[in-house]
Amino acid sequence: MQIVTLDEAQKSPLWRRPVFLLFLMAATMPIAFSTWYALLNNFVVEVASFDGADIGLLHSVREIPGFLAVGVIAIIIFVREQVLGLISLILLGVATGVTAWFPQMGGILTLTLLSSVGFHYYETVNQSLQLQWISKERAPQLLGWLLAMGSAASLVAFGVIVVTWEWLELSYNVAYMVSGGITAAMAVACMIIYPQFQSPIPQHKTMVLRKRYWLYYALQFMAGARRQIFMVFAGFMMVERFGFAVHELTALYLINLAFNMVLGPVFGKVVARFGERNTLIFEYVGLALVFFAYGGIYMFGWGVILAGTLFVVDHLFFSLAFALKTYFQKIADPADIAPTAAVAFTINHIAAVGLPVMLGLVWLISPILVFVMASLMALTSLALAFLIPRHPVAGHETIFS
Repeated sequence: MQIVTLDEAQKSPLWRRPVFLLFLMAATMPIAFSTWYALLNNFVVEVASFDGADIGLLHSVREIPGFLAVGVIAIIIFVREQVLGLISLILLGVATGVTAWFPQMGGILTLTLLSSVGFHYYETVNQSLQLQWISKERAPQLLGWLLAMGSAASLVAFGVIVVTWEWLELSYNVAYMVSGGITAAMAVACMIIYPQFQSPIPQHKTMVLRKRYWLYYALQFMAGARRQIFMVFAGFMMVERFGFAVHELTALYLINLAFNMVLGPVFGKVVARFGERNTLIFEYVGLALVFFAYGGIYMFGWGVILAGTLFVVDHLFFSLAFALKTYFQKIADPADIAPTAAVAFTINHIAAVGLPVMLGLVWLISPILVFVMASLMALTSLALAFLIPRHPVAGHETIFS
């Protein structure tokens, strides 16, 4: 396999450059993952009769590979990050493709675990490659455009489901096989077409834990805990509480993605203009209010329109989270990016592994309490965000340094 430096790659046609590959991978992953996610709640309820505790267990299993993402450090000793990322996409596509072949609890959990290995190892490597291949000056804008690209790919996947689900009477099997097959095929094509790009600074191949990154680690931990509420219970609430069908829930995801596709580049400009500190403060205030309102919806039955609106707003606030990436890029030793991406993913998933099961049991007692706990998590993140300097750099990682 040909190895090309980033400087040499810049002399190639645009479509052969590293950033173009990042955009292709950003479009490839959501085709399988977004289809899996869009159909998941209806699939497990209608086919496997899952309740709140079951869905919590499934998502805890799904987060185990994220918790073990630190294993990427050992793998990249033998395999380049770019190759590992594409192999992970192939695994995600294949596991998604055969999901409906095993509609029992054991089969669903096993394939969820396999697809999650692909997803989380891809995300770990992808984050590392983004921060290595994109300069600090261009990072906020390009990360915003990458967010838009991923949203556009998801929009296509969700749009096809909404338009064809009832019209063509699609089955879960057909939807999963087509989406998973496309993702796997695109990843194989990227592996064949592109050379291996050599990052300018060699990455450490051992675990890196540095005291000066403590605030980044803390914010990652809280982000992982908070994300579970949206990933697991926001969509589940729409199905269980309001009886949303597949095409109705997918329509909400479509609205989310349409906003992200348009606003992704705008978010990049916002981070560049106002900085990571102000962006994350705004995100966490918004999330705290949204989670509090979710509890009110469940308690007082404020209506499906408000629930759907909050679902969209919730997703938009989470889209600002890439400010955490650019914060780390500004404070990091360039050689720490790959190992710290793996460590950060593991930290992000510490709470994610156990929290869905615990909250699934809480859900059976009081769904409202789940959203109250989520509001408290967002407020904790808000307190941490105030510790970010207005102009973070290496040596000035927090307001105390």
